[in-house]
Amino acid sequence: MPAKPDIVWVVATQWRAQACGYAGDANARTPALDALAANVATVNYAQAVTPHPFGPFARAAMLTGVPSPENGVRDYFDALPSTARTIAHRLNERGYATGFFGKWGVGERDRSAPLVGEAAARQAVPLHARGGFAHWEGFEGGFLLNDPWWQGPGDEPARQLNGYQSDVICARAEAWWGESYSATDGPCFACVSLEAPHPPYAAAVPSGVMRPSAESLTLAANVPRGGEAEAQARRELAGYYAHIEATDRAIGALVAALDTTAALHGRPSPLVVFTSVHGDMHGSHGLFRKGWPHEESIRVPLLVRGAPSANVGTRCDDAVSLLDLSAMTEAWSEGREWRCPREQAVISMPSVVALPLQCDRVWSGWRSANEKRIYLVDGTEWVLTET
Repeated sequence: MPAKPDIVWVVATQWRAQACGYAGDANARTPALDALAANVATVNYAQAVTPHPFGPFARAAMLTGVPSPENGVRDYFDALPSTARTIAHRLNERGYATGFFGKWGVGERDRSAPLVGEAAARQAVPLHARGGFAHWEGFEGGFLLNDPWWQGPGDEPARQLNGYQSDVICARAEAWWGESYSATDGPCFACVSLEAPHPPYAAAVPSGVMRPSAESLTLAANVPRGGEAEAQARRELAGYYAHIEATDRAIGALVAALDTTAALHGRPSPLVVFTSVHGDMHGSHGLFRKGWPHEESIRVPLLVRGAPSANVGTRCDDAVSLLDLSAMTEAWSEGREWRCPREQAVISMPSVVALPLQCDRVWSGWRSANEKRIYLVDGTEWVLTET
């Protein structure tokens, strides 16, 4: 039995902190995450934020513990430098078997190719650019929430796998986990990286998941009523919540399988992290998508089950950021409690991403549990409000 804990990160995309049943969202059907949040060994970091509310910037910061652009990701199309040290490098050195599964999102991409579709999904991620993970399976992007194109663990061409993307990713991670347990007595670390519930929101969901009617949804009070913003919010949220339900189901199956595998091998249940790289505005303040300096865009779910902490079984309002996740994981790998080192979390948009509906300006600021302020580069102030 390993002296160090097994650790798994489950990282979603565009899943805002508000969109969970345990967070009070009446629209969200998330029984697996609700159970995880209610576990007596879980800490709910209820004020957790992304350091950058846009995918490549946030993923690079999360993997390295270094903010963008200092980590080398300055622009939306920048790749994480192959020389960057990630959490995988650090845990490899601590004797962990390390595995990555699903959306990479920090690789070289064709700037001329559409961001959604097969060409993006089949974009190769070479062996030297896989962040130090000893085992890597997944894809760069493409947002194909069904039948994803799949690369790895070697450098063979991508192949298409059948099924709902979240189910496919979780199944591949589960298989590797079982194989690693059989092959070694050492600890395991896996990053399970899901694209859902990112758009396209109209993408099909698995059998048994019902898409709610747009008219039945309860909207936040800060979504303007009676116009196109409300209509778009209702239309897109219907798909968003369907993908949340489907992905919650996949996460629940994965965690249950990992717990069972651990028990069969006489090992403790793994330390489980659930989070998302950023949120989504969904019509709040009349805005959509991410990048905006508002709560719906910057605040993310962060549940941690099984870590050494004085806060287990409770809500924690510390100013925690995904930028901390690498340091948190290093501490846990050594059996140490991690404590938030600051009262404020710095957040920024390093550059403008010229895509429809996304934030149209560079900004930087900070967020704490008690004060929620963002200062834009032109000196004006945005006070972050949720409802």
